[in-house]
Amino acid sequence: MDLLAHLEAYVAVAEEASFSRAADRLYVAQPVLSRRIKTLEQRLGGELFDRSRRQITNTDFGVLLLPYAKDVLSRVDRLRKVATAARTSAPQTLGVPPDSDPTALARAIRAGAQRGVTIRVQELSAEQRASLLSDGSLAFALLRVPPETATHQVPLGLASAVAMSSSSGSRPMHLESLRPRRGAGNVSSPAILLTSEDQVGFAAERFDKAIARAGLPPARVRRVAATATAVAETLAGHAVLLCTKPFARRHDLAWTPLADSALHRGYEFAVASRVSNREDSVLDWLEPLVADAIGAVGRPSDKPAAAGSGSNAPAPQIRSTAR
Repeated sequence: MDLLAHLEAYVAVAEEASFSRAADRLYVAQPVLSRRIKTLEQRLGGELFDRSRRQITNTDFGVLLLPYAKDVLSRVDRLRKVATAARTSAPQTLGVPPDSDPTALARAIRAGAQRGVTIRVQELSAEQRASLLSDGSLAFALLRVPPETATHQVPLGLASAVAMSSSSGSRPMHLESLRPRRGAGNVSSPAILLTSEDQVGFAAERFDKAIARAGLPPARVRRVAATATAVAETLAGHAVLLCTKPFARRHDLAWTPLADSALHRGYEFAVASRVSNREDSVLDWLEPLVADAIGAVGRPSDKPAAAGSGSNAPAPQIRSTAR
């Protein structure tokens, strides 16, 4: 027995003095409402309405219980309002890549505070963002997808302590140009560092294949867990780092874009299925700010966005926000 539904039927009939008007008020069929009243009368042990007359009236038993029924419904309504307020004011955790721009993230946090929404930012790997979004630990997350199908595309390049060529920062670089030059002797070539953000299945696989096509030895590529370690080795001149242009600039590194756009990053901004429609409106202002934090250059105009597409791309149960 759904006690609340039965009490709502009871109060509606008492106030409307009509089964048909009460049914219209509750948007239920009249036979359904009549069954609810009958079931409630059986449960309470007495008739609530006098049906012997043309006009429906409350019995003495019904008059006695009516204030208590209204009180129960009033308390439930207050409970719902409190729950809604608590849910709205609760921190909404946003999962972002570890190399996101902190200044841009600060703008997102401030924008949320101005709108009464508490945004909590958590730096996570691509796999962690997908997993925690699926289990409801995150409200929002940036999910890695192939760049050719992504809503937000982020160019990648190689960063180094000094410019890798006179055209550094302007002319795109092909990986073939990293092959040792003839006559270079025993000078060792710097390692190419990949941080956790570019170690997700399909992205790492693409980069490994590109390295092979360029004729570079697989040992030239080294995967590192800590972004700070990767930056330190690059600044020391021991390696070059696969990263975004804004990230390189924040660390005073010279940066040259990669010519192969298939090696760039792609993202979908996604919201967990537990997030209500009211909270979903947060995305109208939050998504552009977070896209700025990752250095996104815009949306593709020739292909639809498809979260989770591509070989081995993470595909959690989420509601995509691609528009």
